[in-house]
Amino acid sequence: MTAIAHQATCVAIGARAVLIEGAPGSGKSSLALALIDRGAVLIGDDGVLLEARAGRLVARPHPNIHGLLEVRNLGLLPFPVRAEAPVALVLALDPQAPRFVEEAETAQRGGIALPLLRLSPEGPVLHLKAERALWRYGLTWG
Repeated sequence: MTAIAHQATCVAIGARAVLIEGAPGSGKSSLALALIDRGAVLIGDDGVLLEARAGRLVARPHPNIHGLLEVRNLGLLPFPVRAEAPVALVLALDPQAPRFVEEAETAQRGGIALPLLRLSPEGPVLHLKAERALWRYGLTWG
C-alpha cells in the first residue's frame, strides 16, 4: 500500500506510536510536547504518512514538516524525529469525552483496525492519561 497523508500529531513511546487527533487548537501539539518531555520521540506534528504493512499501520514523518513541532507562542521548533513506528493507539482529543470507559472504541486508519480512546483535552495531567491509555489499551505485538 502507498503511504497516505493523515492530519494528526504522532509520537513514539518506546516501540509504539500514538496518533493524536482532534480539532485545530485542541492541544495535539501541546500533548506531544509534554510526552516528548517524558521521553517520547516526535514522528510528526499536524501531519504524518500512514502505511499498512504486514497487518500493522506504520506512521512516518511527513516530508513537508519533518522534525518540526508547533509550540504555541514560540513557533515551529526543531525536534529529533523517529523515522517510523507502528501505531498502537489513536487518542482523540474531545471535550465531550466520556468520564469512564469499559473498553476502547475501534477506529479504521489505512485499512487497519486500531483502538481509539477519547480524552478530554482539559486538565494538567493529559500526558499521564495518554501514557496510561497506551499501556492499558494500546496494541502490542509479539
